[in-house]
Amino acid sequence: MVLVSPSLIKQKVKDYPILEKAFMLLEESVEVQSYLVMANVTAVQRLMYNDHGPVHSRIVAGSALEIIDILLKNGYVSSIVRDGVGDEADSRLVTMMGAYLHDIGNAVHRSLHHITGVALASRFLPRLLKKIYKDDVKPYKLTPEILHCILAHDEREKALSLEAGVSKIADGTDMAGGRARIPYKHGKSDIHALSALAIKKVEILQNEDRTRPVKIIVDMENEAGIFQIEQVLGLKIQTSGIAQTVEIEALKNGTHFKTITFG
Repeated sequence: MVLVSPSLIKQKVKDYPILEKAFMLLEESVEVQSYLVMANVTAVQRLMYNDHGPVHSRIVAGSALEIIDILLKNGYVSSIVRDGVGDEADSRLVTMMGAYLHDIGNAVHRSLHHITGVALASRFLPRLLKKIYKDDVKPYKLTPEILHCILAHDEREKALSLEAGVSKIADGTDMAGGRARIPYKHGKSDIHALSALAIKKVEILQNEDRTRPVKIIVDMENEAGIFQIEQVLGLKIQTSGIAQTVEIEALKNGTHFKTITFG
């Protein structure tokens, strides 16, 4: 069982040199970090939405690697391996980078940010990937896979790869209260803010029911948290292409409240 948190990503990449290097490149890129800072200018400062910046990126990337590890250990084959694009290490890299970069389009505007995110990321991804791969071809093969993760993270878009589906679900797992504190402090008290504030922590673990290997536990202080589960995480699961692999257990102050599935 792992806690969804900003520190998870460092634990997940340390055993994979290729992931550690990719994460370091993202963290040290002036271009990437500037876009993420500007994503929060749009989302938090101008629209009073929840965090969509660097901390959110780290949280989602760590959660995505935890989810894909569970699926691969339970016999699921990644789309990149199945379709002959690359190996499992490449699959993890695409998942992590897609999850990390999914919200950069907010730097331009919240509307259609999954599309503007693709436009921004396409400018630098081949350059970053060439620092990881000596192969001249692979950076160009993996770039559209990462861009697909960015595009498909929107709940209205259907994920067409396991990597994109994992990144999309991971995005929805970042729902604990701290993410809503800034807009709430500035007077925003709609259902999105109140629902997020109700959620104390989120954990991901291997489910005992192997037919749904991924279990997401959401511990909330009150029933307002159900909105976040059903209308944020739930909508992403439904269009992830891997809804049948996920079970959610909602807790109320540590006690079982409800089991939820979406496929």
